[in-house]
Amino acid sequence: MLRLVGLVVSIGLADSLNPTTIAPALYLATGGERSRAQVGEFTFGVFAVYLLGGAIIALGPGQLILSLVPNPSVDARHIIECVAGAAMLVAALWLWRHRKRLCEQRLPAPRGEGRSSAILGATITAIELPTAFPYFAAIAAIVGSGLDPARQLVLLLLFNICFILPLLGIIATLTFGGEHAERLLTIGRDFLQRYWPVVLAGLLFLAGLFVILLGITGLGQTGRGRFGRFLRRCRHLLHP
Repeated sequence: MLRLVGLVVSIGLADSLNPTTIAPALYLATGGERSRAQVGEFTFGVFAVYLLGGAIIALGPGQLILSLVPNPSVDARHIIECVAGAAMLVAALWLWRHRKRLCEQRLPAPRGEGRSSAILGATITAIELPTAFPYFAAIAAIVGSGLDPARQLVLLLLFNICFILPLLGIIATLTFGGEHAERLLTIGRDFLQRYWPVVLAGLLFLAGLFVILLGITGLGQTGRGRFGRFLRRCRHLLHP
């Protein structure tokens, strides 16, 4: 369970630097007197839709697949971890390769007068969910763990808390930053515009390596266990 918690947290933190959620939140943060309330509503919309979408995938198609293999072996779970980590490395390499072109694109800003911040966050997240590959990697590892649905939901909740940490950081800046809050957030928005592909690629790369390392060490431990049992059987045959 602790291994899975580490995997979920690492992927969630890497995925949290998502310009499609952070950029609109930064624009809302510099939008006037209700900026903190607007960012809070936006964060709630993002969190609710991301958690609900992950739960539907994990408890719907995920459980259907798991029912076909109700008791996945320990090796199968570690292989899923390796595959999830490899997928993150591929995403990191893609971001790095296209970093210059991505930096030239303007980050998304809130659109539409009269739309509540919560609906805005929910809409953005619903549109982005089908391409949330790090989230899918985490869901695959959670479902493949063979844990009961209640503990799977707890892990999904943990992932989503990690995912919204930058948004919570914006709220904290608005709360405690005083008169310097808007300037700090403007600096953060400019930095994100210039360097987000590089930073996100680095986070995904490190998280992917960590997840692969978890899978490989797990496979190594189970392999040593099987090798030890094999040696004990051989000794028993030689010296009954």
